[in-house]
Amino acid sequence: MKVTSFFTLLWIALLSQSCTAQPIEPELFYFSSIRVNGQQSGGFYANNISGKPTVELSFSAPLAKESAPEYIKLFERATAQLVESSLQFSRGDSVVTLQPKQDLKSATAYQVVIYPDLKSKKLTTLQNLHRFGMTTKVDPADKFPRISDDELLTLVQKQTFKYFWDFGHPVSGLARERNTSGDIVTSGGTGFGILAMVVAVERGFISREQAIERLTKMTDFLKNKTKTYHGVFPHWLNGATGETVPFSTYDDGGDLVETSFLMQGLLTARQYFGQSNAKETALRKTITELWEAVEWDWYTKGENVLYWHWSMNHGWRMNHKIQGWNECLITYFLAAASPTHPISKEVYDQGWARQMKNGKTFEGVTLPLGFDFGGPLFFSHYSFLALNPKGLKDSYADYWTQNKAHTEINYRYCVRNPRNYAGYSADCWGLTASDSHNGYAAHSPTEDLGVISPTAALSAFPYSPKESMAALHHFYYVLGDKIWGEYGFKDAFNLSNLWFADSYLAIDQGPIICMIENYRSGLLWNTFMATPEAKKGKQVLGFE
Repeated sequence: MKVTSFFTLLWIALLSQSCTAQPIEPELFYFSSIRVNGQQSGGFYANNISGKPTVELSFSAPLAKESAPEYIKLFERATAQLVESSLQFSRGDSVVTLQPKQDLKSATAYQVVIYPDLKSKKLTTLQNLHRFGMTTKVDPADKFPRISDDELLTLVQKQTFKYFWDFGHPVSGLARERNTSGDIVTSGGTGFGILAMVVAVERGFISREQAIERLTKMTDFLKNKTKTYHGVFPHWLNGATGETVPFSTYDDGGDLVETSFLMQGLLTARQYFGQSNAKETALRKTITELWEAVEWDWYTKGENVLYWHWSMNHGWRMNHKIQGWNECLITYFLAAASPTHPISKEVYDQGWARQMKNGKTFEGVTLPLGFDFGGPLFFSHYSFLALNPKGLKDSYADYWTQNKAHTEINYRYCVRNPRNYAGYSADCWGLTASDSHNGYAAHSPTEDLGVISPTAALSAFPYSPKESMAALHHFYYVLGDKIWGEYGFKDAFNLSNLWFADSYLAIDQGPIICMIENYRSGLLWNTFMATPEAKKGKQVLGFE
């Protein structure tokens, strides 16, 4: 019995040992790789895809098929809109291929998202969130029907003019700083808008009577409600009350440069609306009063240079001398032309022109004046919306040559594209100050963020008609679904990261209308240069 009991106990022990559960290794479930259209991605981004791409996602273990549709999704990045897609499984369900059911939009960013709750067949969760970005290429097909170049130029001017006409401040009629500015209006941008109204009358976008009514409202507001500083207007003001809106902490007073842009517009309008009827006569009288009130000479502080700012609260603390070369030639020109508070030629020579020579070669082009590579293109636009650079010369430069050289350098730089930004080409060029994906920036070849600003090439029409027309075709026909809107072309775009501005700025919209018109007819140049002030400015400063 004892022997039997011993073997019985041994058998039970062995049986018990054999039945003890062995430890189960946990399943390793993780995302391993992604292929887009059969191409292995080295990172988490794929660019320049088109149509309905196939996105192959590989995992370390088979997926639970019912889990995948809920936890693997495709979104349009900017809107977070879900893109309806199909899922196909392969390799024992460890690979899932996602494909959108419709063609993706061109020049748009998308994102594949794999959520951590995705499960394997053994119900192991992924635990980690994965995102993979994709951008689609620009569709070169026309987005709008083809029209003649002349019709296209008129369309651009008319649509862009709506910014100043339809979106002008309802109380004062002045130009809002940008399409999100509310009551903030801009003095310089208003000057550009006034020039645009002259074009609009000439082109039949509005009637002469409509323009006179709006301009009367604007000039009455400037005369009777707007606070000025020795006759100089602030950069920003409240379009309902006329009170100054500070542009920065110490810039809460007069802005002489913005005032010169305003006066350039007002003097051109005074010359254009020259009929002898009571309304036009009254308008001219008000403009003259505003013009003669500007104390240009006071903004020298008694020195041979003009200062940009003065504040009742901070005095000359901004301490910003206006020195060339930049967008401010019109400031010195009008200061010299003033019948009441003029400056002398010595202020121009010693203050503005003293340090503006360049003479070096960039992109194979000799640049007479200014920063290396020319700086942002608005330097060749703002002062010359009405001041005609053709034949305008003095001892420092031929200003037509200067502006053409500046434009050609900017164009050639974009075509060469040394930083390899997406989209830059002979059809897509133009660097100037505008909005960007990183805020407002003064884009130029030396500050190139990959941002193209339509105003740069379009406002260069007088200097580069062939190149500007190629850019216009590209902006409207190819990129029009992205950048053409209620008030013409939106402010800027970056095709490297597919950022498109939704903004419009007065100082960018205005030059498009004006410089296209100067290219087409010379209207604004001819009108302003016929004023007594233009003749005096040329004489005082020694311009040919």
